[in-house]
Amino acid sequence: MTTNTETAGLFQPTELGPLHLPNRLVMAPMTRTRAGADGVPRPIMAEYYAQRAGAGLIIAEAATPNRVGRTYANIPAVHAPEHVAGWRTVTGAVAEAGGRMFLQLQHGGRIGHPENSGLHPVAPSPIAFPEPVHTPRGLLEAVVPRELTAAEIRQTVADFAAAARNAVEAGFAGVEVHGANGYLLHQFLARNTNRRTDAYGGPVANRIRLVAEVVRAVAAEIGPERVGLRVSPGFTGQGMDEGDTAEIYRALIGELAGDGLGYLHVAFADPEDAVFRELRETWPGTLIANPALGWGRPLPEDGGRAAAERLLAAGADLISFGRGFLANPDLVERLRTGAPLNPLRDGQMHRGDAEGYTDYPALSGRLAGQPG
Repeated sequence: MTTNTETAGLFQPTELGPLHLPNRLVMAPMTRTRAGADGVPRPIMAEYYAQRAGAGLIIAEAATPNRVGRTYANIPAVHAPEHVAGWRTVTGAVAEAGGRMFLQLQHGGRIGHPENSGLHPVAPSPIAFPEPVHTPRGLLEAVVPRELTAAEIRQTVADFAAAARNAVEAGFAGVEVHGANGYLLHQFLARNTNRRTDAYGGPVANRIRLVAEVVRAVAAEIGPERVGLRVSPGFTGQGMDEGDTAEIYRALIGELAGDGLGYLHVAFADPEDAVFRELRETWPGTLIANPALGWGRPLPEDGGRAAAERLLAAGADLISFGRGFLANPDLVERLRTGAPLNPLRDGQMHRGDAEGYTDYPALSGRLAGQPG
């Protein structure tokens, strides 16, 4: 395949708040379960992210803002000094390699298990996750979560703000609040997981309340230009059924549009989708679009470049890729030149060691980051 490297928008530099990005490609946050049992990032994570520093921006994998929000074993956290110290090693390695990083903050809500966190999961309402949960003892049936009290909701907001402060202390340029993919904040948005009758449930105006409160608390803590929000309108995985998708996101984005946030990150974006088009028209700032490439199917031959360019033409400012970056530490160069991609080894996604993590070769045939 041929590529016009002079005019391709994907490879043009741009600005994200105070950050200068050398290209418009973003590494999406993807859980890899390589942290320690205590949630502390391990040195191998610094190697992994530094290998991928050619991305215009890296959004590091979901880190939990408190213990009860932990989803699975061996995912990272950012609520204790030892977490900050571990992440500082990661951000330092990426900065030395010339990269820039945000950290995604994620509370699992009902997606969790006492075997993983040592605590009973909490959620908007006592409605169990309909799938088994990965634990150190294997797949176990999900437990019915406990409904968050009003006081616990206030503490959750405070925990997100404190985690954002920790992330900046750890060297991240900012944070992404995870309001997507069936985790706690998304559970508050969706009608089938939020059956509350208080100020956080019922009408759309109430169901968006917690997301807005978390985003604003985080922005007040570290500055709005350092804050992104990820959403996944219409997402039906992980047992989700929003019920009134267009109304939810019209209200949520309308509520936050004037807050001066760093970006809005739309997962599974389709330029033909009416909700995506409305979000682009409503959102006044930077929009990151994550193209819908068909999870569970092989990546397109071009690695998703054509889909990315359609989204740029539809008004996206930056494009995030997930699986492409997992198997291709030099994905930017491969997309720029039209080089073939490394195949993704699905069975090694969450093994916990270097296989399927830091051992994917760059175009030179060497491991990324090795001297020539």
